[in-house]
Amino acid sequence: METDTKMRIAELADFLRDRRPKIMETRQESAVLIPFVEKDGETHILFEVRSDNVPQPGEVCFPGGRLEGKERAADCAVRETKEELGIPKHCIKVLGPFDILHNYTNATIYTFIGMLSYEDVKRMELNREEVKEAFLVPVSFFTENRPYVYKYEVAPQIGEDFPYHMLDCPDKYNWRKGSCTVPIFQYEGRVIWGITARILCHLLETLKDG
Repeated sequence: METDTKMRIAELADFLRDRRPKIMETRQESAVLIPFVEKDGETHILFEVRSDNVPQPGEVCFPGGRLEGKERAADCAVRETKEELGIPKHCIKVLGPFDILHNYTNATIYTFIGMLSYEDVKRMELNREEVKEAFLVPVSFFTENRPYVYKYEVAPQIGEDFPYHMLDCPDKYNWRKGSCTVPIFQYEGRVIWGITARILCHLLETLKDG
């Protein structure tokens, strides 16, 4: 929609009618699938280990990646799962969207809860360029073991050259600070931490609260 001094309310209404709201100031949009798998009568979650060829090598993560063009977040999560695990799209069932994580780096991650059959997991062919390995963890492990949680402060660094004289604020402004948590799980020699663990902890708390 072109904006000018003659913009009319009707044009604004047309602009908003089919528009999908986005999170402001997002520099990067990604989507991940949280894959649940039934194995031996128990519910598990599937995780990946990043290969040495991608950023954050060796880290544990969920299948996922960046949105391409105007791609829908759910389609991105399925596409990336197919590409990384080698499981056909029709075998990847998305149960529904979960919550959205937006962090202080202006990166937004859309999360989706999915289901994979154990038979398909046994037959999956990992994309070794991106994934070193994949493994299952029983959900009961996370409900019975709380993570170690490290908390740190996030504070703006405002230079002395900030133009306070342009504001109705002759003294230093009380810039807001924030905080961030880093949960860490250890499971059979593997470490699940960072954003993946934050998403996981939020999911477990949400399911617990009903």
